[in-house]
Amino acid sequence: MPGPGDRGRRQGGYALIVIDMINTYDHEDAELLVPSARRVVPVVAHLIGRARAADVPVIYANDNFGLWRSHHGELVETALARSHAELVEPIRPDDDSLFVVKARHSVFHETPMSYLLWQLEVGNVVLCGQVTEQCVLYSALDAHIRHLSVTVPRDAVASIHPHLEAAALEMMERNMGARIVTAGEVDFTAP
Repeated sequence: MPGPGDRGRRQGGYALIVIDMINTYDHEDAELLVPSARRVVPVVAHLIGRARAADVPVIYANDNFGLWRSHHGELVETALARSHAELVEPIRPDDDSLFVVKARHSVFHETPMSYLLWQLEVGNVVLCGQVTEQCVLYSALDAHIRHLSVTVPRDAVASIHPHLEAAALEMMERNMGARIVTAGEVDFTAP
């Protein structure tokens, strides 16, 4: 049976991967992250809406808050019960959304993401979410080494340290061939 390493199957479709936006903001860098998250949530919400309208899979890849019994419904409920629910509500998963729980920075590290993308015939990933200089950067690298085309809308990613965000975006573009665009420039139908 063919699998993710099978190069005989052409994969050209898109997926929108929403990274760590289901968040309790109860961590040490939250005070620095929240203002940036506030700016990107409306952009991410609009991008999710456009992906859904184009019938593009929306995949949430999220930390599990250290609760290893967690499933996505519990993670969403936990985040909505905390003090920054207004950052979660506009981008919450719908019934058609896919969800991958991750434990480390990359959405690919020891998760079924590669297999899921292969099953969906995805060759192009659009990464949005947080944190640009951590999880988005490492996910972009792992997507690149899996021969996936990567697009990162700069206005749909949140950071803790703006100077590191700028460096991360430059690294993704130069070293990984990522397209760094605005959310408005993302075309889910382009080849």
